[in-house]
Amino acid sequence: MKGGKSKSDAKNTKLSVNKKPAKAAGKKSGKAAKDPNKPKRPASAFFVFMEEFREQYKKEHPKNKSVAAVGKAGGDKWKSMSESEKAPYVSKAEKRKIEYEKKLKAYNKGQAEGPKEEEESEKSVSEVNDEDEEDEDGSGEEEDDE
Repeated sequence: MKGGKSKSDAKNTKLSVNKKPAKAAGKKSGKAAKDPNKPKRPASAFFVFMEEFREQYKKEHPKNKSVAAVGKAGGDKWKSMSESEKAPYVSKAEKRKIEYEKKLKAYNKGQAEGPKEEEESEKSVSEVNDEDEEDEDGSGEEEDDE
């Protein structure tokens, strides 16, 4: 087979994946950093139902380790339930939502007061230390005070 590609060559080209170059580690992404102190959003009625359903399902099917199977069974059961059967889960979800709104209001009030003195500036400790070392050595750029 002069000049022709073998079958194995053709397969290899189809299997190859075009990889994008990795992003530079130093660049910041467009998203702001998440605050670990911010309250988490409350679960919907379905997820309140799933908390209870998972325990029940695991008791009935102890050998089943598949998360997908539990989720699929829970979704099917939720769809088949009437509004009156869903009502207790909806009320629990509403209670959680009210608690969340209280916590969020308190959190936002604390944020409006301004950052506490304990919190550090946007620069990390290593960046601050690097600047200090450069200034001492004279190798760093001098800042223009305007």
